[in-house]
Amino acid sequence: MSQTTQIPCGGQDPNRSDVPPHRDSFFDDFRRFFVRGLAALLPTLITILLLVKLWEILWDYLGRHIIWVIKQLSVRPDRPVAEVKSLWDYTLPLWLVELIGVVLAIVLVYVVGLFVGNFIGRTAWRLAETGLMRIPLIRFIYPAVKQVTDFVLADRKRHLPGSRVVAVQPHASGIWSIGLVTGPGIRSLAESIGQEMVTVFIPSSPTAFSGYVVVVPRQSVVELPLTVEEAMRLLLTGGVITPGQSKTIAEPLRQPQRPDSQPQLNPLPLPPTT
Repeated sequence: MSQTTQIPCGGQDPNRSDVPPHRDSFFDDFRRFFVRGLAALLPTLITILLLVKLWEILWDYLGRHIIWVIKQLSVRPDRPVAEVKSLWDYTLPLWLVELIGVVLAIVLVYVVGLFVGNFIGRTAWRLAETGLMRIPLIRFIYPAVKQVTDFVLADRKRHLPGSRVVAVQPHASGIWSIGLVTGPGIRSLAESIGQEMVTVFIPSSPTAFSGYVVVVPRQSVVELPLTVEEAMRLLLTGGVITPGQSKTIAEPLRQPQRPDSQPQLNPLPLPPTT
């Protein structure tokens, strides 16, 4: 026997709510769309900012001085200093002078790279660095700056052939950290423990260019199928941007080997694909 709902005399359903649906205020809508617009424009704005800063560095530290040298070389008996200065300072527009200076600065950087790329250039550059290291104040600053620039601007295809992104356990068993193999381990340490060692740089997140260095046995390092750029992108974003599904940090390239006194490590299972 079916039951019927009794509607009061006023004709309104008692189960129906008279509360109007919630609508976001203007401030909530403005904040939501502002964040969306900022997320869309921020990468472009940061890229433009970096390009502008690069332009300023090339002009302030190289281009300006190159233009000054050109001015000095342009002075001749039939062309006095006043005429040369009038040409560069008043006749030519400022943006054109800066453009010429920046282009010449780029050419100068290329020539320096071409010079230090051969044996004679490298030898001369090392002699110049040896002379700089004898200056008391510079010898404490220059090595640290050189290590950072060498790491950031190094030719990874030559210094890190193949995939040199690895996973290590520096703190506790089962907790993995992403690192980069930067070179062989300390020879005296390897001879003391009787194992081949490797040096691994473990970057911090999100400042991936800072971190710490560990020296671990080669057998306890799991090599990952990631490029250096993919690993840096993973660390800079705090794991938000991960490599493709075919390249996951849960799948090592080879099975790590541990000493007999420690249990053997097993690769983490892959998540099921949908």
